[in-house]
Formats: sequence, structure tokens, C-alpha cells
Amino acid sequence: MEKKNIIIIGAAGRDFHNFNTYYRDNEEFNVVAFTATQIPDIDGRKYPSELAGKLYPEGIPIYSQDELPELIKELDVDECVFAYSDVHYEDVMSVSAIVNAAGADFTLLGPKKTMIKSNKPVISVCAVRTGTGKSQTSRKIIETLLEQGIKVIAVRHPMPYGDLNAQRVQRFATVEDLKEHKCTIEEMEEYEPHVERGNIVYAGVDYADILESVENDPDGCDVILWDGGNNDFSFYEPDLAVTVLDPHRPGHELKYYPGEVTLRTTDVSIINKIDSAEKTAIEIVENNIKSVSPESTIIKAESTITVDNPDIIKGKKVLIVEDGPTLTHGEMNIGAGTVAAERLKAAESVDPRSFAVGSIKKTFEKYIHIGNVLPAMGYGEQQLKDLEETINKTACDAVIIGTPIDLTRVIKINKPTTRVHYDLDEVGDPNLKDILNDFVEKHGLKKEFAKQS
Repeated sequence: MEKKNIIIIGAAGRDFHNFNTYYRDNEEFNVVAFTATQIPDIDGRKYPSELAGKLYPEGIPIYSQDELPELIKELDVDECVFAYSDVHYEDVMSVSAIVNAAGADFTLLGPKKTMIKSNKPVISVCAVRTGTGKSQTSRKIIETLLEQGIKVIAVRHPMPYGDLNAQRVQRFATVEDLKEHKCTIEEMEEYEPHVERGNIVYAGVDYADILESVENDPDGCDVILWDGGNNDFSFYEPDLAVTVLDPHRPGHELKYYPGEVTLRTTDVSIINKIDSAEKTAIEIVENNIKSVSPESTIIKAESTITVDNPDIIKGKKVLIVEDGPTLTHGEMNIGAGTVAAERLKAAESVDPRSFAVGSIKKTFEKYIHIGNVLPAMGYGEQQLKDLEETINKTACDAVIIGTPIDLTRVIKINKPTTRVHYDLDEVGDPNLKDILNDFVEKHGLKKEFAKQS
């Protein structure tokens, strides 16, 4: 039988996972290329032969998605597999139209072909959009289980933007590990809050190899927590699925791929940020949950904000720096820093756009909805320099750091700064503690721990 020629359309994450789990050793297919979007500077490389396997001794080239129509024709492509996340349905079908118009089939792989089964209990934490509060939910779940003496290891959705071979399996136990692995700001925003609390995090490229390492971690592991990225569904088959929703973007839970998949397959739906959202928006989200996932348990939660030094904000002209992906492809124009500025009565939120330089200026030009907050972009050394220069050029009294990491650790800021922290606090019942108690009981984790101790 003649092999089908395949292009996998992605963003250095789900695309590599789909290849590894379904296509790598599959004699029916010939993956002729990956295409890349969303993340800067990841096209023009190769998926290396060491990761691609015996069928691909030369590796697989990675092109820009802009070249897709030409590639389909030049490489005689039969089928294109869409494999990235946090995408509006209109955009998904726009790519489908491009693919079909060039003569190829358009495919979306589902959980059955891409999820890996672990020999440990797995909790997945996913979200319907970027920036819903998924990471703080993951931290809350880990801390609740740790209180019972249960060892939890977090596995993070991939962000391999550097040397793919070197990033095959990554283990983060200390802040120094972040430096050693040359993490981008986006990576540090996800890993640092865990390791600061003493939690171990794994990530990388090959999630079968990662799973084997986690299951045999030298510090032990009772439960694996899948800490999802964007609004992707889990790479590992969950025993308990949790999905976080954002009432600041009501209705998005039914309009973005694959966020609706995570909602339709969830056991627990968490409506976060109810302390800063409109009542009608919360009701829209709740009704949508009941419509498509009526069996899931609904939990309502506040995203509680604390500020290191409130005096730096009150009555001052402030520059607000927010989480980059939340503002860019997450399509938000506010974050925790904005909420802190409003609540602590800053005199003015300074617009950074006229001070932006280099890649930061280009980010504002591409994402025109962002407004007068600064996305903490830092995918490479030059972008970090551009971010630093933009902050230091901005005419303000102080800088509010609304990102999950301390930016002053990676760039030099010439103004007073204060960090904003945010945690998940459930309101009323049901709550995560009750859900996790049932999970622990179901999987015999208390009995198992008692034997160990």
C-alpha cells in the first residue's frame, strides 16, 4: 500500500506529540513536514532524526505555516493534521479551507490516538482558554494532596523552543534548573511557581519517555498531575479531569478548539475569577457547562490577589506587565496586574506602546487588542532585551509585575517594582478538597501511603 504524505500543522507542542504517538513508527504514513505558527523563530529548523525515529533518518523539516499551500502541492501531500490549540473555530476552518483548496484532506486527531496510559493515577488540569487560572488550580491540587503525604509530580504541556534533542526529557526541581535548561519567560512562568514550592515538574518533547521518567522518579511519585497548556486536552489518560473556565470571556468555552473538547470530557468544571467578573457573565459560563457537560461537578472560585508592596501602586503612574500568552493568543487585555492597579487606586496606567521597541513593538502591531498593558514576551535573548528596554523607556513611577515569575530575576528594571500573586480560592461547596478526598479514597492512596510510612 502506498504511504500517505502528511504535514502536521502546529506550534512546537501538540504537533510533536501527535507525531511521536501516532505517526513516528507508522508505516502507513510519511510525514514530509511540520509547519509552525503562534511562536516566533521555531520554523526553519528540523525535527531531529534522534526524535523522529528509524523511518526518518534525515529528520523532518519545519516550515512556516504561511508556506502551507505551496508545500501541499510541492510535496504531494495527501493529508494535513491540525495540531495546535487555543484557536477560534473560524480560524480552524480557515486553515481547513486552505488545506482543502490545495487538494489535501484536513484531520484532527483525538484523545484515543494520542493519549498515553500511565501506571500511576493521573489528574489532568486543562482550560477552555489561555489565562483562565489553570496553573493556580494545579498548584492548589498539588498542595492539597501533599498535605495528605501524597507525592505529586507535575507534567507540563510542552514548550520546546530550543534544542529539541536536549529538551527530550526535562526535570525541574530548583530555580537553578530553569537557568540550566535556558528556559524562556513563558516556560519560567509555568515552572517557577511549582519549584518555588518544592514541587517537581517535568516537560520536554517525548511524553512517553517523560512518563517513564516520572513513574520512576528518584524522589517517588504517587500521583501525576497533567498541567495543561493553552486549551489543549491532556497527553495522558486522566483518572480525574478538571477544566477551568473564565467568565471574563463568557461563551469562549464553546467557540475555541480544543477548549470545548476539554469541557465536554471533564469531571470537574471550575468557574474561576468570580470575584472580578460580571454576574451575567458567570451565569452564561455556568449555563454552557450544564449544556455540554451536565454530569460534571461545578466549582466556583475566586482568583485571590496579593501584592508585595501596595504603596508602590497607590496614587502612582504605573506600567502594568502581564503574562504574555494570556494577552496575545489568549486575547485578553487585562490580568492580575490590572486588577491590582484598579483595586489599589493607581493614579494612571501608562500606555507602553509609544515606548515599545523591536519585537515588543511588533507584538503590539500584531495583537492590536492589548491596549495599555505590556505583555511579558521573552521567547529568546533578543526579545528579553527588547522587553527590558521597553520597560526602562516607559515614563512611569513604578512597574506592576503581574506575571507568575519575578521579572527582576531575568531583566534589569530601572524603576521601583512590585509583584502580584494570585491563588485559587473556592467559594462554598463543592470544593476541590472534597473531590480530591474521593480521588484518594478511590485509588487507595491513603492506605498505600500508610504502608510506606
